[in-house]
Amino acid sequence: MIYISEEESAAMISHEIAYEAARAALVAAISEEGRVFPAVLGRSASPANTFSIKSGSSQHLTGVKVGSFWAKNPERGLPRHNSTIVLLDQEIGRLSAVVEAGTVNAYRTSAADAVAADLLARPDAKTLTIFGAGNQAYYEVTALARIRPIEIVHVVARPSERRDAFVKLLEANGLKIHVSPVQEAVSSSDIVVAATPSREALFDASWVRPGTHVASMGSDAPGKHELPTELLLKADLFCDLPSQSITIGDYQHVRNQITNGDISITPIGDVISKNAPGRKSDTAITVFDSSGIALQDLYIADALIKAKMGNSML
Repeated sequence: MIYISEEESAAMISHEIAYEAARAALVAAISEEGRVFPAVLGRSASPANTFSIKSGSSQHLTGVKVGSFWAKNPERGLPRHNSTIVLLDQEIGRLSAVVEAGTVNAYRTSAADAVAADLLARPDAKTLTIFGAGNQAYYEVTALARIRPIEIVHVVARPSERRDAFVKLLEANGLKIHVSPVQEAVSSSDIVVAATPSREALFDASWVRPGTHVASMGSDAPGKHELPTELLLKADLFCDLPSQSITIGDYQHVRNQITNGDISITPIGDVISKNAPGRKSDTAITVFDSSGIALQDLYIADALIKAKMGNSML
């Protein structure tokens, strides 16, 4: 059985590794062999401590990811978010690998955003708005800055020491940062990304200008809601997995319209595979909803295992 600790996986992971793993996983999700099973959401004895179990399989991989959020961990000097990926032997079902993946999960999530934006955002997109100033927001910005010539980042977040530290961290990466009012930020951006636990829309649909690409990265449970419904009714909609997106993703808020066929959603794997178009024009508004699928976790764990085994043979 292979074991990769949090320290090991954090040292090995990169945006490049995560991007390639996410891209492959999103294609696998639409293949005949790809399977993603319904997410299980739970909590500990304390309602503030929650976890999710996501599972899936492909032709070569089977396993689960347990993601946890323990609210008071910072008081113990620990991160709130943790993640563990478990792979099973395809032949006999026994444990084959355990990968602690707290830091890896942040790369994995932002990689899906980057893969989608690479296909859907205008090639000349230079301005980015990020909602949120938490741990995930940093990885979203740096992942997007790899695939588009981002010059200005608008940060929309409540005043706090965490927000100020977030701004300084981005500036240390050579980015020009504006802490902006929400309307100013959205209306002047080519890419808008929400990475929050919000349960109500974060901005007005009328503020989104033609040609913008928008992503919801934080909606991954019933009731979460980052994007205005009016935007979803007029934009071109994409997601990681339709069945999950309308259940726990942001598209749960237009589920009836999707079920009735009034609006359609396209798996981003179909765009990668050239089975469906992506951006149709420079003025189209595109939306990507990422609720996070288990295959992303399995593929990134597999990439780390291969890197570990390859290094051990040097």
